[in-house]
Amino acid sequence: MEKGTLIEFRLQGERRLAVAERPEGKKDWIVVDGKGQSHKIRPQRVEYTVDGSSYKPEDIFSFMQQVEPHLDPANLEIAWEILVEEGESATPKQMAELLFSEENPALCYAAHTLLSQDKVYFKKKGDIYEPRSLNQVEEIKHQLEVEEQKNREKEEFIVHLQQALAGEKVEWTDSDRSRLEIVEKAVLEPESNSRSAQEILALAGRTSDSKAAFNLLVDIGWWSKHENLFLRRSSYPVNFPKKVLEVAQYCRQSPPNDSDSDRLDLTHLKVYTIDDESTEEIDDGLSIEYLGEDRSPRLWIHIADPTRIVSPGDELDLEARRRSTSLYLPTGMISMFPTELATGPMSLVQGQVCSALSFGVTLSASGAVEEYCIHSSLIKPTYRLTYEDVDEIIELGVQKELEIAELAKQAQQRRKWRKDQGSIQIQMPESLIKVKDDEEITIELLDISQSRQLVAEMMILAGEVAGSYGREHSLPLPFRGQPQPELPPEEELSQLPAGPVRFCALRRCMPRSEMGTTPVRHASLGLDSYIQVTSPIRRYTDLLAHFQLKAHLRGDSLPFSTEDLQDILFSVATSAYEATLVERQTNRYWGLEYLRRNADQSWQVLVLRWLREDDNLGLILLEDLGLELPHRFERSVALGDRLEVRVTRADPHRDEIRFREITSTEIQTTAS
Repeated sequence: MEKGTLIEFRLQGERRLAVAERPEGKKDWIVVDGKGQSHKIRPQRVEYTVDGSSYKPEDIFSFMQQVEPHLDPANLEIAWEILVEEGESATPKQMAELLFSEENPALCYAAHTLLSQDKVYFKKKGDIYEPRSLNQVEEIKHQLEVEEQKNREKEEFIVHLQQALAGEKVEWTDSDRSRLEIVEKAVLEPESNSRSAQEILALAGRTSDSKAAFNLLVDIGWWSKHENLFLRRSSYPVNFPKKVLEVAQYCRQSPPNDSDSDRLDLTHLKVYTIDDESTEEIDDGLSIEYLGEDRSPRLWIHIADPTRIVSPGDELDLEARRRSTSLYLPTGMISMFPTELATGPMSLVQGQVCSALSFGVTLSASGAVEEYCIHSSLIKPTYRLTYEDVDEIIELGVQKELEIAELAKQAQQRRKWRKDQGSIQIQMPESLIKVKDDEEITIELLDISQSRQLVAEMMILAGEVAGSYGREHSLPLPFRGQPQPELPPEEELSQLPAGPVRFCALRRCMPRSEMGTTPVRHASLGLDSYIQVTSPIRRYTDLLAHFQLKAHLRGDSLPFSTEDLQDILFSVATSAYEATLVERQTNRYWGLEYLRRNADQSWQVLVLRWLREDDNLGLILLEDLGLELPHRFERSVALGDRLEVRVTRADPHRDEIRFREITSTEIQTTAS
């Protein structure tokens, strides 16, 4: 290097021109840039030396004015096309000749600048630049386009985020959704807390914890403040795949041929469907058939027949298997089948001729099954009644509906017969929590009414008949059983207060029910064999039983072998348990939210059982709500004691609840 040489070097990554001023020591040089600033560099840092006469720092500006008009990257693409075709490389000087037909210092530097900044067409090897192959160039261009698209999407997302935080309505793009799903994951799986999630939260000016992620999703309207995180963490699918919805629509418009062409016509029978008023999937109905003065009437339990539409292994069947059950949440139902089918052609709709699987049963005077038959049938539901309607009909003794009274009488006989067979009847308070528009919460305490017991007994009866049929014909079916529990001695139970406290003690002793392909006793029902068959629209194991039973009734081969059935039951049991857990957790969440909103109200509670007696920690029952919750007692209490409490803290998101016991003095003061 000599004094006056114009060179290019990099300062903190930035390209800069400077003029050599003087040597500094043995190895360094002092150079001066266009702004008059001096820099000490070593010759190794020089990236390009401009040819020509001696330069001064003040010449740099005019030199760059000559260079800049020629810095169009498009020119480089033309040169690449020529060189790649000829298979030749080029130096900056040769590139200047090729691009500009001249080799003066400014044009050579322009060529050097284009080549050194290029990331697409050329690669440097020593002092020359080789053209990349066509495939390499196309791949690099694709990568750059992808990167550019990502940057555009990121900028668009930032704009949408700001709009949403300002309360504006936003049409989220697919790219936006993928980013918001990353934030969702930071809430649902806090341990993951990916860098991507942290970056998105930082863009929104939020901290990087899961609570901040949840609040952001709520603030932009992506989630509600009561978003069901239990459901989102589960594998239960909220929406149906497009293909399944298309199949459902096709089945509504063009129902498949009925594989049961010889259905028993029972449309002459009066059929009652009995459910809660809000129930939309009507899957069972009841009839009485009088056979003559000297004969006991025949009970008919009619079960909706979705196999009229669904076949083993088709799209609808596999989707129902994946879901395992309909999900009943305070905020609404998520159906096992597409709603338009589940509440339409699959249901027993009042006034319409419907396909059914009907169980005809004659009982002995004691309530035992004397005769039974099972038929694919046609029925025409006459009345859709609520439990309250049926209780009123029984209480008033309505003469036009004597069938209801007869059904109630037969149900009582069955209940007594099952008790004689060793059934264990536990009647704990139950409640129904409903939420409207994520805001209005109601909790209804369900009565243990005659109508509910009537329906329950008839459903259990159908299950016993199905189990007997399967046992007699050695069919692989989803038999449900329960091991005999080890109950406390009678003298120990008698010391507990009757009602919920005693029932709670019994409930703790009950082993979980089991499911298998062979008959086994169900201890709490008092039955030697039992199969759930009464909810094939909303419980997949019931649908499996229908597939098997109907095939045998027709004389066809069974759709599922013992091994196949066992594998399916194992899979379905796992997903059904997960769904039950989601239902339980969601109900608890809304129960706590209800208590949070009514923190100024006092509640009468019953001491149900001890969780840790040494720590005064027990389980209490809020009698007006049917909710069982933990509480650490502030004074000495005994099981069965009643006291009044008030909520001091309720946090549904943290699953926390705290009560304060109200003293007798406070109660008297409030009363006065």
